[in-house]
Amino acid sequence: MIIGTAAERLDAREKVTGAARYVSDLVVPEMLHAKVWRAPVPHARLLGVDGSRAARSPGVVAVCTATDLPVKRLHYGPAFKDQPILAHEIIRYAGEPVVAVVADTERHAAAALALIDVSYRELPAVTSAAEALAQGAPVLHPALDRSGHFRDLSGLRPVAGTNVCQHYHYDRGDVARAFAEADLTVEDVYHYPALSHHALEAHCAVARVDGDGLTVWTGTQHPFPVRKELAEVFDLPLAAVQVIVPLIGGAFGGKCYTKIEPLAAALAARVRRSALTITRHAVTVRLRTAVRSDGTLLARECDVVLDTGAYADIGPRVATKAGYRAPGPYRIPCLSIDARCVYTNNVPAGAYRGYGVPQVTWASESQMDQIAERLGLDPLAFREKNLLKRGEEYVAGDTPMDGDMADALAQTGAAIDWGRARERGRGVGLACAMKDGGGTHTVSTAAVRVNADGSVTLLTGSVEMGQGSRTALAQIAAETLGVPLSAIVVESPDTSITPYDHGTSASRSTTVMGLAVEAAARDARGQLLELAAKFFGTEPEKLAIHDGVVACGERTMTVGDVVSGHFGLVGGEVTGLGTFVPGTWSGSLGGATLFWEVGMGAAEVQVDADTGEISVEKYVSVADVGQAINARECAAQDEGAAMQAIGPALFESRVSEAGHLVNPGLIDYRVPTFADLPRELETVLIENRDGPGPFGSKGVGEGGTFCPAPAIANAVARATGVRIKDLPMTPERVWRALRDARGTRRG
Repeated sequence: MIIGTAAERLDAREKVTGAARYVSDLVVPEMLHAKVWRAPVPHARLLGVDGSRAARSPGVVAVCTATDLPVKRLHYGPAFKDQPILAHEIIRYAGEPVVAVVADTERHAAAALALIDVSYRELPAVTSAAEALAQGAPVLHPALDRSGHFRDLSGLRPVAGTNVCQHYHYDRGDVARAFAEADLTVEDVYHYPALSHHALEAHCAVARVDGDGLTVWTGTQHPFPVRKELAEVFDLPLAAVQVIVPLIGGAFGGKCYTKIEPLAAALAARVRRSALTITRHAVTVRLRTAVRSDGTLLARECDVVLDTGAYADIGPRVATKAGYRAPGPYRIPCLSIDARCVYTNNVPAGAYRGYGVPQVTWASESQMDQIAERLGLDPLAFREKNLLKRGEEYVAGDTPMDGDMADALAQTGAAIDWGRARERGRGVGLACAMKDGGGTHTVSTAAVRVNADGSVTLLTGSVEMGQGSRTALAQIAAETLGVPLSAIVVESPDTSITPYDHGTSASRSTTVMGLAVEAAARDARGQLLELAAKFFGTEPEKLAIHDGVVACGERTMTVGDVVSGHFGLVGGEVTGLGTFVPGTWSGSLGGATLFWEVGMGAAEVQVDADTGEISVEKYVSVADVGQAINARECAAQDEGAAMQAIGPALFESRVSEAGHLVNPGLIDYRVPTFADLPRELETVLIENRDGPGPFGSKGVGEGGTFCPAPAIANAVARATGVRIKDLPMTPERVWRALRDARGTRRG
């Protein structure tokens, strides 16, 4: 049995020995290096660029502005074609690329940047969503051109004459009546900060132009959508664009869709040689909830505002998903939800692990504890009363709840020892959340090639970025085909070689691509059995394949012998193909949820009343994975997600002043390290084999990000009586809240 084991990662040895190669390690003959001059102000009209001194600098091959780029279309983007390859006429955020220098070395390119003179006239800037929504605010994009790349984004609803590029609205039931009949109404506003992804590997791309073709090596999570974008930018057929993705040193959503690839490709096209060359949304959530005195949830109003920065990127989808997930995993009869994605003069925001769920969960799960306290109810029992049960409908037409959330909550409570009394200054808190997993309208295709020596080549478009997808997909192929894991070789994504895949995001690889791999392996297995049946003189149904050997009673043949025997040569191969195409439905997102990724968490904290410092003594993360394909990697994914989410809970935040980032480096922008680990970190994997993926699996990797912030905040509230509504919960913020609470009590 290969499934469920803690198989060693296929890429482990090359990574720990330094043999792994990333985009920045790539050397192409006659390769040049590019550097960009970035805007020093958040909003301005470009008046002129003088690059003559830079052009004469040693080693410089070209100095390019937007008008110098040999492209058919200057703008790109997954939702709207609103982002220029280089700023054209208008600068919309501080740090926006304006001029590119191409030189023989990185050092020469960097030196030439200082010789560029750019003149501009500053314009009024809007540096927060509140400013951008205000009456009379400058409109950053008066006209919008939809990209049309994705089916679920075909119905985008920008608000004309404003900075709102997407307004999602959903309602059901008589909300006004429910609030009128409620025994208790709780309303609050919660803030979640903007974050940086800080993957170990920075964005990097290498582009080469050969004749009428374009090849790009890049660390993207979406090689095929990037290929489509590049084909449109350069007016090329898809077959003329090749996108190759080696190993990626982390991404967390920051390398979704197209980023720096158009610039690298445009510069390569400009000089006809090879050229080497995002954030989580800040969110404000206003939440109003109606409830009966017995704890029954009646209604919820939710207004979500996302700061998407100067360009939409995938923000409209994040806003839509955040709004869709705002009810949380609860039975709420009446809903009125609005989610708006707002342009500002800040750095563009995009996909980030969790895709809107951590932000709305911060608000929802904080308020759930507030309601329980007001009603005198136990927070765990209050949640259990309202949790959706297996088979219950979340939204009309969407997939019913596919897991046992009450059991997951019970395991969460047991792991944190919920009922045990804590001493003064210590508290426990918990949180529950879920997201529609697997993405919307996503297609995956896989190929399995069984070679004449018995080895197996697995071809997929799934990107290995540290999450272990290569190993999981290889385990699925090996188990289905009946060969040892050591026989599987997984190829890196290459749009000219590997079959189509929508991308690596939304916790979809193991489930969605896994189904395609399983189908391809099953196809190849069927062909092998038919061929072997001819050698054995029997029916395929009477044969079995195990550990690379085909057995017919006591007689056996290796898989390699079957292939080579059939073709009568040392060559030849059997190829199996598999495709996953999702179903459709009539719900508000336009596509059925493949599975619900359930994440729960509980924290025990110690709060120093004198300093406001929070010490997380224990954190428990609970993930419903259906069936763990690789138990060790599932646990590692969940632990990593939880640790990443502890960052914005306690200290992580992008800080801007007047549109300028004031903590751009890791000295000022803290990310979690081993020193920030809870004293005890536990992951509980729930395996009921009830998922739609191979062997009953569900996706994992994002659920661990949902609950740390509200669970810690709820624990702080139980320890101190103080409710924090703005993240991060820094010592100063907690200390001030404690001081204000003491002053209020004395008053």
